[in-house]
Amino acid sequence: MSGQSPSERTAAEAAAWLARLESTGRTEATEAGLRAWLDADASHRGAFEKAMDLWAILPGAAALRDGGESAADPLPVFRNRIGARARSLALVASFLIVALVSGWWLMQQPTGYATAIGEQKVATLEDGTRIALNTDTHLSVRYEEAARKIVMDDGEAMFEVARNPARPFVVTAGNKSVTAIGTSFIVRKAGNAVTVTLISGKVRVDTYSSPAAARPVQSTMLTPGERFAAAADTAAMVTPVSSEAATAWRRGQVMFNDTPLSAAIAELNRYGGPQVDIADPRLGALTVSGVFATNDTAEFADAVAALHGLNVDRDAGRIRLGR
Repeated sequence: MSGQSPSERTAAEAAAWLARLESTGRTEATEAGLRAWLDADASHRGAFEKAMDLWAILPGAAALRDGGESAADPLPVFRNRIGARARSLALVASFLIVALVSGWWLMQQPTGYATAIGEQKVATLEDGTRIALNTDTHLSVRYEEAARKIVMDDGEAMFEVARNPARPFVVTAGNKSVTAIGTSFIVRKAGNAVTVTLISGKVRVDTYSSPAAARPVQSTMLTPGERFAAAADTAAMVTPVSSEAATAWRRGQVMFNDTPLSAAIAELNRYGGPQVDIADPRLGALTVSGVFATNDTAEFADAVAALHGLNVDRDAGRIRLGR
């Protein structure tokens, strides 16, 4: 089982122990071995109880048990002598248990989505929710019965959430948590900095003292056209934002409006291609306005040079702006 995760191996071992008890009966050696396995790790008892729950719903399983067993007892009383037919049923059932338990564990594991630098992709989830991933983004999705959970490791994504009030949609990014029911919003995480831009609907942004904290220290409600921005240890700011500008990357563009040149360069460089820099840090205070293609840093550099009377120096994989 070298390809299995630890949780899958534990589930398979639990199924094997249960099948051994069902097929050979309860002996001192088997019972001692099972007790040792249960005591070896805290996760073993839960896995064994899950295997018993699955065993109970298999056809014919009840016929292999004594009527006096207790479901709460991790070592139920089994018949000491079971006929050949019962052993065959137990063997078949053991394979079913392994499949069912392993499948249950797999369904609890998150599904990862990622893009490379310069890449964008759209994923449609099981409930119709759409996630558009921007360049260099990594996130994971885990759907549970009571909630739909997303963890943003880094990057930027736009969420168009299928409405389901009974199953909130929660995006976690660092120590920030964004809760929505049916709405469209963008989350971006770069290091400790997190921004949330609401396109339509309504979301609540909760800030925690740490990712492991149980209760938020601050909650902020956003309305369409607002952007929440904060680093892990700084006060949050909510500012108005153009939805057209916020979603420009979906069209392969970036939009700047009196944006400092240093910030504009940093934004465009994250899409890949020849990287732009400036020869003099003081040039970073110059401002840039306009719409530029995310896949053409050379065009951006030429436009900025023409606007501010700068020189463009091109070298392998680099474009430098200077006086």
